[in-house]
Amino acid sequence: MSQDLWVAVIMGIVEGLTEYIPVSSTGHLIVAGTLLGMQGEKAKTFEVFIQLGAILAVVVYYRERFLQLANLRADGRRFAGLRGCLMLGVTTLPVLGMGFLLRDVIKARLFAPVPVAFALGVGGLAILAAERWHPEPRTRDLDGVSWGQAAGVGLFQCLALWPGVSRAAATIIGGLMGRLDRKTAAEYSFFAAVPALTAATLYDLYKSRDLLSASDIPVFGVGLVVSFLAAWLAVAGFLRLLQRGTLRPFAYYRLLIAPIIYYFMRST
Repeated sequence: MSQDLWVAVIMGIVEGLTEYIPVSSTGHLIVAGTLLGMQGEKAKTFEVFIQLGAILAVVVYYRERFLQLANLRADGRRFAGLRGCLMLGVTTLPVLGMGFLLRDVIKARLFAPVPVAFALGVGGLAILAAERWHPEPRTRDLDGVSWGQAAGVGLFQCLALWPGVSRAAATIIGGLMGRLDRKTAAEYSFFAAVPALTAATLYDLYKSRDLLSASDIPVFGVGLVVSFLAAWLAVAGFLRLLQRGTLRPFAYYRLLIAPIIYYFMRST
């Protein structure tokens, strides 16, 4: 296997394992890409593209629920059918709008190890604060999520435009502050990721189409498949963890690696 394919495997593992847990997949990909020498506009497009593997993992993992969302005649009182799709739209629109406006600034100024280190640290503190002060949950399944809760998660999701904050962390914290329990907040975060990441990925691929060629297909394809497999395992493991634990271990991990990344990579 060529070196480029090995790099794609490593990056796919990093993406899949970190996309749906609150540690920032983008932040980890930026650091991993820097260490592996995978930099430049094409590398950034690759990092965005392999998110599709993680997206597909959630769609397959929750295939029955996604089929219910696709059924527009489903019970309008549940997270299904037209109601469920519109609810995800309410969650997704804020981050799509801000992402469209700030895309170039974010890629130019925040896709670097030092901004990621700061975001990881701040996000770790935010997780600890949310675990300590979030209100008592009143929603314990996806069917109970309200329009207001969906909108609140959407506003929190905008914070994840800063690489290192973590889309999963932002949306789960938004869910906790909106009175979702941990498992429901995490599951809604998974579903909210699908439209947001799909739109961002397709838009980035369109903008970067002139950078890509047929020779990139093997590397991009390997990264996508590995990302799918790693994300499947991460989702299953994360849900099991939340059934008996809290988000604090992820906060401590972030607070541990943030200064390490800053110290060793501040000149990168």
